Amino acid sequence: MTDAPAYQVLARKYRPETFADLVGQDAMVRTLKNAFAADRIAQAFIMTGIRGTGKTTTARIIAKGMNCIGEDGNGGPTTEPCGKCEHCVAIMEGRHVDILEMDAASRTGVGDIREIIDSVHYRAASARYKIYIIDEVHMLSKSAFNALLKTLEEPPAHVKFIFATTEIRQVPVTVLSRCQRFDLRRIEPEDMIGLLRKIAKAEEAEITEEALALITRAAEGSARDATSLLDQAISHGAGETTAEQVRAMLGLADRGRVMDLFERIMRGDAAGALEELSAQYADGADPLAVLRDLAELTHWISVVKITPEAADDPTVSPDERGRGQAFADGLGMRALARAWQMLLKAIEEVANAPSAMMAAEMAVIRLTHVAEGPSPEELMRRLQDSPPPPAPNGGPGGAPAGPAGGMTHAPQAHAPRGGGAPGGGTVTALAAEAVEALARYPTFDHVLELIRANRDVKLLVEVEGSVRLAAYQPGRIEFTPTDNATPDLAQRLGAALQRWTGNRWAVILVNGCETPTVVERRDAAELALKAEAQEHPLVQAALAAFPSAKITNIRTAQEAATEALEEALPEVEDEWDPFEE
Repeated sequence: MTDAPAYQVLARKYRPETFADLVGQDAMVRTLKNAFAADRIAQAFIMTGIRGTGKTTTARIIAKGMNCIGEDGNGGPTTEPCGKCEHCVAIMEGRHVDILEMDAASRTGVGDIREIIDSVHYRAASARYKIYIIDEVHMLSKSAFNALLKTLEEPPAHVKFIFATTEIRQVPVTVLSRCQRFDLRRIEPEDMIGLLRKIAKAEEAEITEEALALITRAAEGSARDATSLLDQAISHGAGETTAEQVRAMLGLADRGRVMDLFERIMRGDAAGALEELSAQYADGADPLAVLRDLAELTHWISVVKITPEAADDPTVSPDERGRGQAFADGLGMRALARAWQMLLKAIEEVANAPSAMMAAEMAVIRLTHVAEGPSPEELMRRLQDSPPPPAPNGGPGGAPAGPAGGMTHAPQAHAPRGGGAPGGGTVTALAAEAVEALARYPTFDHVLELIRANRDVKLLVEVEGSVRLAAYQPGRIEFTPTDNATPDLAQRLGAALQRWTGNRWAVILVNGCETPTVVERRDAAELALKAEAQEHPLVQAALAAFPSAKITNIRTAQEAATEALEEALPEVEDEWDPFEE
């Protein structure tokens, strides 16, 4: 009685044995075939690419091709190894004495490389070439790489090196310059589906095309991942494997239901979106996986909008393709880009949140509220169509009109640029929320208080001393700068107000306004007193005697008397004297 052979997973059972079996690597295969045909075989090769694209498999096929002797025992190096001779069989079984495979992830030191250096001088025991295959070569230490350089550059004629790595950037350039480099590409979806269909047929397994498409999408171009998932799916299905079974196996949400959720989000239906998310969660979908599917769908729709040919993806069903095309036609690129950015942020939040479902629900709520907001173009169109607001009462700053208030304003003398009247509806007609927020600043004095509250002393000094206010209403300031004003005052004032209030402010420079600044109004009484003092004969005589002198301070007789009273000692009545009597 003989024991039944042990089960071999599909990834090993159907591992390519010749260059013809390699899927999706036509450029590399063509180069190697030409090199073998011209007898221009390099002393070292390095294979790079993502996981499961055939780096180690290609290294073994090259090793077989170099040492194959054919079924008759007289063959030479070839790109079509027979697979029957002793060398081919021993190499594919991993037991050939002259084909030395080393895992650099576990043997990283210079001592391990020294063993290779010491052994290269001995000829191959039975094969044509002694071949060293070093997997994950980027894991070698810097000293190990340096120790290998000389041997790698000038190895004996019977020695070949083949390296494999997923992190080509971590391999020193001194090593790369001594090797022929081959970049193994991700396997295209069409080729992957064909490979999986071929394996499923060989295994006499029934699996739907949609299920194969799901496996292909989940594999992300890796043949090993795809065959491993196919192996698991065949066992999971126990008969015909359907797309629903593969989704359950992978923990994926139904693609159609993801599109339903996406549609409700972009429609602004927060309640419906939360209901759909809860239903998917109840059916076993991971909230993080749902958001990732939404991000993937957003990316695909954006690409389809730019390049409609991208919709012809073999991993996408016809129904999904039609709905995706409809989304691409109906949604703007701004909305898609905004959803993409918010989904990236949401995925990070859900991954770190104590409750993934709560974080996912909050993300969906944010997405729905942003989706229903107007685009910048639509908002500008609304602003242009809105009637201008009524002119503010009591003068442009809300202060009493006339000389007493210091806020007189003649519109014809300083109309804003472009001919529009101050407070035109094009800029100042704001959305309801913005109007409500700006209503807290009805006068320009409230703006000064806001600057003072945020302790921006430099800006406060400039606004009080350099702004001749022409017109004011919440959200819009028009002024003429004084001669000593900084050129960027309007820009900095607008930016600061937007930062503090959360709403855009229009700060506009106009010409011809002679309204006094805040400092000038504040100092008007002092200036009048100085002018009066300069008319006094004694002061005029002093200024004539000292031409460079200036009046810096004025004290009236009343102020002097008041100070004298404050500084005088209070009189004490009936003070007790201890020496009296």
